[in-house]
Amino acid sequence: MDKNFKKKNRETNIPQNSQTRNKNLNKVTNQVFVFTKSLTVGELAKELNVNPSDIIKKLFLQKKLVTINNYLDDETIGEICLEFGFDFKKEEIIDEEDFEKLKIDEKPENLKERPPVVTIMGHVDHGKTTLIDAIRNSNVAANEFGGISQEIGAYQKSINGKKITFIDTPGHEAFSAMRSRGASVTDIVVLVVAADDGVMPQTIEAIDHAKAANVPIIVAINKIDVPGANPDKVINELMEHNVIAEKYGGDVMTCEISAKKKIGIDNLLETILTEAEMLELKANPNRYAIGTVLEAELDKGEGPKATLLVQNGTLYSSDYIVVGSAYGKVRRMTNEYKLVLKEAGPSTPVSVIGLSEVPLAGDHFMAFPSEKQARDIAEKRRIKKINEERAANSGITSLENLYDKISEGQMTTINIIIKADSTGSAEAVKASLEKLNNDQVKINVIRSAPGAITESDILLGSASKAIIYGFNVRPSALVRKKAEEEGVEIRLHRIIYALIEEVESAIKGKMKKEMVEKSLGQAEVRNTFKVSKVGTIAGCMVIDGIIKNQAKVHVLRNGVVIYDGDMESLKRFKDDAKEVKEGFECGIKIKGFNDISEGDIIECFEVVEKDE
Repeated sequence: MDKNFKKKNRETNIPQNSQTRNKNLNKVTNQVFVFTKSLTVGELAKELNVNPSDIIKKLFLQKKLVTINNYLDDETIGEICLEFGFDFKKEEIIDEEDFEKLKIDEKPENLKERPPVVTIMGHVDHGKTTLIDAIRNSNVAANEFGGISQEIGAYQKSINGKKITFIDTPGHEAFSAMRSRGASVTDIVVLVVAADDGVMPQTIEAIDHAKAANVPIIVAINKIDVPGANPDKVINELMEHNVIAEKYGGDVMTCEISAKKKIGIDNLLETILTEAEMLELKANPNRYAIGTVLEAELDKGEGPKATLLVQNGTLYSSDYIVVGSAYGKVRRMTNEYKLVLKEAGPSTPVSVIGLSEVPLAGDHFMAFPSEKQARDIAEKRRIKKINEERAANSGITSLENLYDKISEGQMTTINIIIKADSTGSAEAVKASLEKLNNDQVKINVIRSAPGAITESDILLGSASKAIIYGFNVRPSALVRKKAEEEGVEIRLHRIIYALIEEVESAIKGKMKKEMVEKSLGQAEVRNTFKVSKVGTIAGCMVIDGIIKNQAKVHVLRNGVVIYDGDMESLKRFKDDAKEVKEGFECGIKIKGFNDISEGDIIECFEVVEKDE
């Protein structure tokens, strides 16, 4: 078939009810009444061509007193339809500018098999880059700059006549950052674990992110050729994190490989194709393209440039597209080898130029028949984005509005991330929280681990709409700012029963006005001085906020609270100081505590009544 014919005769993604949203969309077709909103008794009677009094009478017999002007809910409309011999269907109106919310009902005969989209994740130095290099046969590991990875951020590999699309992400942070923007691009995660090293902290984080995204995992046990390699040990350690290999009755496929010596690579690719077959991945190539931005930049010579992953439909050169709140005409479209493409089908990554501005990774895109339609929709999306940013703090998931959401049926699962000073504390908090589960509310602990609260926790919390609980740990100033930017609530406690009581009260809608710690500032210990008859004085640099004399302080070591107490004195050079601001040096003496070390953080705080 001629390509131009296919290009001109593609199906649009926008359903009819979105394009004619201002018209009366209620209709009766083949004895099926289709409605889009709540209706009054009079309006429903007119649509069904029945007498309003007949509807009022039937509802009266059900002990429901209504008049001709009363609005009926969806359930009552359905009951009335059935009473008068009609089937019924509620259709949701989707505005054109909200195209990422569209649910496209494809006819089975239009669907074609598409390549799986794969992301490789794992702990640092476990061989992710070397595996990517081995798969695409280009020496990226030895020469990180200028390679395909940096050119487009994704590539395709053919095996046995079938393609696999690989996305190059810097790790699970980028994976989760895209998810937090509503992007769901990955079909399969390949988890790389070194056979001589086993499961490490970043391995666990990668597992958490994959599970939170509900994406199947294939484990690539790498470095099987090095001394001390023990694949069985890796499989056993993964079982502790509920990643159970097929050989032990689980559903996770495992492959033993050596990325460096290119051992087992073909087997890994065949395993990916096997997993993809089970997922039955399909798309319709004969419609306008829709997909997601993988990465974007402002190129000095070419202007706004974006790497797009086509997820459904086919993108053609010269198509008009809306990307996030930008729009444009595809002036040039290239693949990972810089080859110019005329078209790109489902699961194909391409680099495009011609946009009005630089979009964000995770933004959705869609092609439209005309420039005017693309421009108008982009403008509506831009205005909506500005309004959403203004109201960004109003929709944050927090304990204060938790009960209201539960009562309204908006939330039945509460996602929680736990960070504690030890593994034992983390497990104890997790076990105690899970005991609060009931018929209406489920506590879902998506991560429970020892250590400080990190940016990775914030990204996971943002992507999963989770509340972070810190037990005997404190976030750094940078992490706290990141949490504010992402709208993630962090709750800090020193006593387990107080933490549990807080969550239980939130579920029951009995949150009390509470006293909370308000961080004033943090100072990093750069040097220590031991003075006879005085004790240890910490030479510090204030790295956030202000440090006040005589205030209460936490002493943090690697993010964990090692001491709580009061400041005994604060000095600037030899003089006493009331307060010291960010960017200035000072000397701090903590009352009754001399075990201070370089690198410790002294956090100054006050206890205040929590704002509504």
